[in-house]
Amino acid sequence: MKIAQFYDKQKIRLGLIRSEGIIPIDFDGDMIEFIRSGHGVTTKDSAISLHDVQIAAPVSRPSKIIAIGLNYKDHADESKGKLPEVPLIFAKFPNSITGPDTEITWDESVTRKVDFEAELAVIIGKEVYNCTEEEALTCVFGYTCANDVSARDLQFGDGQWVRGKSLNTFCPIGPWIVTPDELADPHSLKIRCLLNGRQMQNSSTAHIIFKVPTLISFFSKHFTLLPGDIILTGTPHGVGAFRDPPVYMKNGDEVSVDIEGIGRLTNRCRTTTSSG
Repeated sequence: MKIAQFYDKQKIRLGLIRSEGIIPIDFDGDMIEFIRSGHGVTTKDSAISLHDVQIAAPVSRPSKIIAIGLNYKDHADESKGKLPEVPLIFAKFPNSITGPDTEITWDESVTRKVDFEAELAVIIGKEVYNCTEEEALTCVFGYTCANDVSARDLQFGDGQWVRGKSLNTFCPIGPWIVTPDELADPHSLKIRCLLNGRQMQNSSTAHIIFKVPTLISFFSKHFTLLPGDIILTGTPHGVGAFRDPPVYMKNGDEVSVDIEGIGRLTNRCRTTTSSG
């Protein structure tokens, strides 16, 4: 199924995505509460046109966002990075989450080198600690699109990545979650990033180095994963920082992440300049 969060008079509701629109689910709670409950899907209302609702980020308050660096060989090559022997982990703070059709915003007095990174995101479906790779996919609730927006001047200047990756709105996700029954193999999906309609990244999740079961098992041997936790699985080649000349996002730009079998996540960019 494709399951989304949407706003109904400022309240978050859940709905199933169908060809005719979004069908509200009979559940009083958000996505993480739904995942934790193991609640079956029941509907009682008719479909609402997607043009008539505001889709929210499919998960808005995870306990953590775990991201992976250099998890595509072509991206490691373009960045002149050494291929990691184990997953290269960093964090994005939950305040960075924003949904589809919202603005990615930044203060130009803080950063002027904001980059895009198309990524497949994994949503954890149950509490898991110390699981094997064979068990790992049973812990997945579903998959969605993500943009690991990065302030490269902060990231490279700090020598570690958390600040440059965690500015408000720097983790767009969506537009909805696709469950494994509709996306049996997460490692055979076309993945693209478009900037103002121009294709910047074009690859396949088949090129991921550390696959989803490996990542989940590896993480779970070090810390507990909880329902609704988000794993960003890395980005392929074509990011702006390593182009010649570099291409960074600017005010008014439209950026989209497109993943086969999931959908398209689109956001616009807006900059501000503080006087302080």
